[in-house]
Amino acid sequence: MRLTVMTEREEDGRWIAEVVELPGVLVYGNDAREAIVKAKALALRVLADRLEHGEDEVATTAIEFAAA
Repeated sequence: MRLTVMTEREEDGRWIAEVVELPGVLVYGNDAREAIVKAKALALRVLADRLEHGEDEVATTAIEFAAA
């Protein structure tokens, strides 16, 4: 599974990061690196929750994050 993390700087200086393939996985950080780390952590939590509740048949043999 390949997940894409997109980042953008807001007008107020904060960075926002979003995992495109997982709707709702959107976080803010003080810099781009912090936002990306938070987005990856949240994405893994969302995938784990889906697996635990049988909501998604996720191929978890490998998960790769790509910056966009």
